[in-house]
Amino acid sequence: MKISIGDVSLWFDVHGQKLVADGPKLIERPTLVLLHGGPGFDHTQFKPEFDRFAEIGQVVAYDHRANGRSDEGSPDRWTMEQWGDDVVSFCNALGIEKPVVIGSSFGGMVAIAYATRHPDHPGKLVLDSTSARMDDDAMFAVFERLGGPEAAAAARKFWSDPSAENLGDYGRLCIPLYSRRGAEAMAEMIDMQARSIVNLQVLSHFATNIHPTFYFSAGLPRIACPTLVLGGDDDPVCPLVGTKEIASGIGDNARLVTYAGGHGMPTEQKDEFFALLAAFVAG
Repeated sequence: MKISIGDVSLWFDVHGQKLVADGPKLIERPTLVLLHGGPGFDHTQFKPEFDRFAEIGQVVAYDHRANGRSDEGSPDRWTMEQWGDDVVSFCNALGIEKPVVIGSSFGGMVAIAYATRHPDHPGKLVLDSTSARMDDDAMFAVFERLGGPEAAAAARKFWSDPSAENLGDYGRLCIPLYSRRGAEAMAEMIDMQARSIVNLQVLSHFATNIHPTFYFSAGLPRIACPTLVLGGDDDPVCPLVGTKEIASGIGDNARLVTYAGGHGMPTEQKDEFFALLAAFVAG
């Protein structure tokens, strides 16, 4: 399905009911809005694992502008500020109030942009394996620790020049370091990429134009809702030091949870993640 938010239409999918019948009553449940990673991928990375959350709420996932099946719009609006504002526009178009916004990786960056610019809008926030600023030194250090100088060099080349050749080396040397789960995680990632609509132009735009200047740390104290901040001790692309900075910057509204693993708690510790998220949504 698609819905217009003004200059573009966004593709979205819904799993689960907002209103559930309980005898003579209707029970209203929270709406979970999922912000996918990438950039340049789509919401199908949440399928089918997040379907189980239909038991506790209505699950809504959409493709960011210029990602997946959503309209590209003008490239001059491919900015973190616009992607963050799109969360509000999307919710307003569907009548979603006080959503539980769950952002993973790049989606977490969008969630930070959204929550710092619109602090009264979210009901709750989950920031999984993400960053409020790009700390290249920390990122390259983790790649070197996990994969040696060759992996660190490939990461440096890609994030400074996202050419096809450098992307190929990054995929070969760096992507396998995203997870401790090895071949099993790589097989899942290959399946996810195969079913996704990938826009490499957006990825290149992010690496070239946004990555060098991305900085939302100063706005973190403005986040006013309960926030769950998740980070892995072996996450190379969104290092744990940055996760801790996010929780510290938000302050009393944040709960920091660190886990043993790489990039993305839903990937590294699925059952633990879903138990934690269910308790957070219900609490």
